Order: sequence, then C-alpha cells, then structure tokens
Amino acid sequence: MPAATLVSLEEYLKTSYEPDCDYVDGVLVERNLGDWDHSNLQTALTIYLGTRARTWNVHVCAELRIRVSQTRVRIPDICLISRAGPVEQVPTKPPLVCIEILSPDDRWTRVETRIEEFLSMGVPHVWVFDPEERQVFDCTSSGRRLVTEETLDALPITIDLAALFADLE
Repeated sequence: MPAATLVSLEEYLKTSYEPDCDYVDGVLVERNLGDWDHSNLQTALTIYLGTRARTWNVHVCAELRIRVSQTRVRIPDICLISRAGPVEQVPTKPPLVCIEILSPDDRWTRVETRIEEFLSMGVPHVWVFDPEERQVFDCTSSGRRLVTEETLDALPITIDLAALFADLE
C-alpha cells in the first residue's frame, strides 16, 4: 500500500475535491459515497429540516466542512447550525446536530470515530440514520441509543420519523 501524501490544512481548505474528502492529521480520507437510499434520505432530511429552519432559528447545511480539531476536518452529511452566531465558512464552533447517513460500505468502527470527533468538539447530538433498516441512533456524550420513539428531539428540533420514512417510499 503506497504511503499517503501529507497535505497542509491550508492547502486542504483552499482546494476542492471531487468528491470532497475528510482531512485527518494531514491525510485526505475518502468518504463512502452514498447509493440511492443514502441520497434519497439525505434529500428528504434536507427538505424536511429546511422547511422548518427559520422556525428553529437554524441553518441546514449539507456536506459542510467542519473543523473538529486543529488537525481534523470532517464533513457530516447534514448539520444544523444556530443562526444566532456569525457564519464561519469552515465552522470551528460546534453545530447543534450533525447527521450521518449510513452507506452500505460504512462500518460502525469508522462511523464511531467520526461521532467521537463531533462529540469531542462539543456537538450535543450526532444522529446516525440507517436508511436500509429505517433506524436512527442518537449519539451524545452519554452514549449511543437506538431511537424507538416516533419523534427525534434536540430541542427545538423535532423530526417525525414515521412521516420522514413514509416520504421515502
């Protein structure tokens, strides 16, 4: 396996990658690309959240680079950022929620690393959606739990999961 070429954070931040990559300690890390289920759910969530964004006083951002530490930048599928503060082109302040949507190639060990980095930077909730199983996990500093309720809450944000998943049909 060839050695990874190190890239400076400054170079990464001023470069566009297709598809975009996470930045981990100087190394570009490819993200698993979504399939139909992933894309369909990401679109449905973005629309669902976007129609409520002003009411909740949040920005809904798809695939926004988030600087989780001095040497790492992660790209959640969707994140919700408070409208109360100034806009950062590459946020360093924690979003209210980061959302990850599993792709068939995702492994929990890899996803857990991302979750831990979001939580360590101060993100209160990381929601992991599994489009194939129609499951959602709420990850907080207290741990990970399977959401069994009809709604997913991180006040003021509330998602009617039954309605959301019904829209995917």
